[in-house]
Amino acid sequence: MADIINLLPDNIANQIAAGEVIQRPASAVKELLENAVDAGASEIQLIIKDAGKELVQVIDNGKGMSETDARMSFERHATSKIKTIEDLFHIRTMGFRGEALASIAAVSQVELKTRLRGTDLGSYIEIDNSAIRKQEPCQTAEGTSIAMKNLFFNVPARRNFLKSNAAEMRHIVDEFIRVSMAYPQVQFTLTNNTQQLFYLEKGSLKQRIIAILGQHYNARLVSVKETTDYMDVNGFVGKPETAKKTRGDQFFFVNNRFIKSPYLNHAIMNAFAEMIPADSYPLYVLFIDLDPEHIDINVHPTKQEIKFDDDKLMYAFVQSAVKHALAQFSITPTLDFELDPGIQHLDAVSKPFTEQQQAQSANSSLYKTFTQANQAHVIDNNSNLKHWKDLYDIGKSTPDTGIRATREEQPSAFGAGFESRFSASVIDERWQDTTIDHKVPVQVHLQYILSQIKSGFILIDQQSAHERILYERYQRALLDSPVPVQQSLFPQTLPLLPADAALISEMLPDLQVLGYDLEPFGNNTFVVRGTPADIQTGNEQASIEGLLEQFKHFSNDLKVNRREQLVRSMAHNNSIPAGKSLSTREMQNIIDELFACAMPTSSPGGKYTYISFKLSDIAKMFG
Repeated sequence: MADIINLLPDNIANQIAAGEVIQRPASAVKELLENAVDAGASEIQLIIKDAGKELVQVIDNGKGMSETDARMSFERHATSKIKTIEDLFHIRTMGFRGEALASIAAVSQVELKTRLRGTDLGSYIEIDNSAIRKQEPCQTAEGTSIAMKNLFFNVPARRNFLKSNAAEMRHIVDEFIRVSMAYPQVQFTLTNNTQQLFYLEKGSLKQRIIAILGQHYNARLVSVKETTDYMDVNGFVGKPETAKKTRGDQFFFVNNRFIKSPYLNHAIMNAFAEMIPADSYPLYVLFIDLDPEHIDINVHPTKQEIKFDDDKLMYAFVQSAVKHALAQFSITPTLDFELDPGIQHLDAVSKPFTEQQQAQSANSSLYKTFTQANQAHVIDNNSNLKHWKDLYDIGKSTPDTGIRATREEQPSAFGAGFESRFSASVIDERWQDTTIDHKVPVQVHLQYILSQIKSGFILIDQQSAHERILYERYQRALLDSPVPVQQSLFPQTLPLLPADAALISEMLPDLQVLGYDLEPFGNNTFVVRGTPADIQTGNEQASIEGLLEQFKHFSNDLKVNRREQLVRSMAHNNSIPAGKSLSTREMQNIIDELFACAMPTSSPGGKYTYISFKLSDIAKMFG
């Protein structure tokens, strides 16, 4: 029988290995930036063209490479970081496997220029599909410039799996932020299609966070710093008011390496418990520094997942460090009483409590009741309980002798005898007005709409119902009926973070159908010329920022496509929130439009829009 097992050719083996390391342009960005950091660079430039599909170039002023090292760096498993197996457990550099450059060279065309510090000439290498096409001396600046061109040109099937330019650019920006956040002492720039997106000066960690995430965080960061013999934790967490509906602004670094750790994230969520809503996520940028012997970073091709030798200790330490920081800066939940300012001017508040008043209070029966032993069981038999007896008598009185006798005769909306059991102040005036039809809806606690039906009544959640109405309206718009645009008298400019700008660019065609008239204005800025007609004028920027936040929140659901995420985000963001007062006409419109929907019973997210109550069931409740 013929032998069937053969060794793979080097170029195919490299392409297979590259499938683990280089999945998209952002993967190459991560590897090349980390190599530049390892080279000791103080200035690093990232240049992108066509979202990395045409060009990814990294230029650094690091120590550079010799002619031999430049050639060897493209061999598989060639590394200067590891010589023995013990070295694997003392890694403090970013790259160490020797796979990155070999993988990049296997799926693209690479040009490398490098010059070792203190030498006169550098080296130029050109590689195509793992094969060296040219190697010669050249004049170049100290450091290294490496350009990856035409990614996946030799693997067209994998190129077809790349997303749109805006989506790929978003991944590139994410990787750029992760590396630049970890090294604030290094200057970073990012240029996309000749347009500079980031220019990050050298500075402190706080300055780097503000430069990346926005100036509005300047006064909203709390410093975290704890030191022990086992590990150190330092960095910043956001105050509770910075919490968002998405996990976007969360960064963990272990020995300056960005990692993803749901376990440690849970520790921080516990530290913020009861300070932020359950469905919100706090901002944090935390650096954990510990002996490399206590971690294993060689468990994943991208090195973004690591193992700790004592997970529970890490969890407890991170949680306590964050809690201590929040407590130290008095970031604790407070009760916010919305007092009428007039209360502050009353005599009881503004005037001092005199000695005579103190003596009178101390001699009162109420004071003695709460200061003597076993006061919880003491009842003052001499106290005046007449007003309680009066209330009891009113409850027993007939409709002709109770409350009804004190005001005009009129039928009750709830039937005879109802008003005789309750104080007139409890009953909503709209229910007492005989000129109003009984089917007129009523708003309950500025959150629900109560509407009478033949068999009883229904209680509608105003936000969930409006969300369902908008969702189906936007779905129809994407199919055949674009949403009317309300043009702004004075167009606004909307500056965004680079990652958000890339996200808006990706959604722009659908947004225009859904009523947003946006136009790119350069430098991560858009001009807002119009918004959907049902959005309040002057609220354009808040509407778009809220839409972005919701979209990033919904994007965690992989079962929902991008268009569905966008429609759900718009419906949720533009829906009437709980706490907003509605007129009778607005409530009736919600009811009419809800029951004209294809699926009126639930919101797009699956929540009930209304609950019905039957008269027969209510009668059983009352016995």
